[in-house]
Amino acid sequence: MNHTGSGIPPLSELLLPAAINLRLSGTQRDEVLAELVGQIKALAGEPEARQTLLQALREREKLHSTGIGDGVALPHARNALVGLVDRPILIFGRHDEGIVYGAIDGAPAKLFFLLVAPTVTQHLAMLARISRLLRDPKLRKALLTAESPEKVRAVVHEAESKL
Repeated sequence: MNHTGSGIPPLSELLLPAAINLRLSGTQRDEVLAELVGQIKALAGEPEARQTLLQALREREKLHSTGIGDGVALPHARNALVGLVDRPILIFGRHDEGIVYGAIDGAPAKLFFLLVAPTVTQHLAMLARISRLLRDPKLRKALLTAESPEKVRAVVHEAESKL
């Protein structure tokens, strides 16, 4: 893996096809969070770990919405979840209609990137990198129309190569 100085691989390498859901169906924030957590294969046989993560995500949303505007939400726990995962995990989900997410611009969230990291450094590095990428309206548009998980990865890879 091509790790950067932050100790995390490129986001496109973290976005495995199994970590991408192009058809989120929840109509409420908590339902979508549960769907995203359900995509984490590393926690497949660990219902307690899934519940811990889901609770941490809900607590974070109570503090302040992770909806960053422009139809994007970056659900993440307030702190790194030490011991929950042993490597950074990035999950992508897309909701065709969008859901109310409390973003500052009031726009419904359609694009979701769930970030989970074992260390604070990795957590902050992932958050910074994905935030930087998502400033690009062309990237957001490409993610809204990508027809496959492989296309999502390719779009993110191309955007990262331009950073």
